[in-house]
Amino acid sequence: MKIEEMKVSVCRKAHFNAAHRLYNKDWDMAKNEEVFGLCNNPNFHGHNYKLEVWVSGEIDPETGYVIDLKILKNLIKEEIEDRFDHKNLNLDTEEFRELNPTAENICVTIWNLLRSKLDAKYDLRVRLEETERNVVEYSGS
Repeated sequence: MKIEEMKVSVCRKAHFNAAHRLYNKDWDMAKNEEVFGLCNNPNFHGHNYKLEVWVSGEIDPETGYVIDLKILKNLIKEEIEDRFDHKNLNLDTEEFRELNPTAENICVTIWNLLRSKLDAKYDLRVRLEETERNVVEYSGS
């Protein structure tokens, strides 16, 4: 098999800091506290999110790249970091005005934003670390 025909994965790492509150507007405060605990703080709380964006595809025989990582870096900056960094996800972003900003929902939202900008020839996987112990990963359905 030629090297250009092999599927290879590359990763770009990034981070952003954001505040959020986990709650369901259809529940009373007691139910929200029972389900979301301290994450339901009405004054919000924050995380230093670590992001990994994995792109898989064939190696381009002309460049030797799967994808130019500068392009991926700029895409992550424009679509994710500029949109979410130092924001209150519940109040400052359209994506989470009605969607509970759980790590799972944030990860899928990031995947959707990036997927819409990437060539269909690439596979995409997003890994989001909310804390050292809480990690979510999504690669599409």
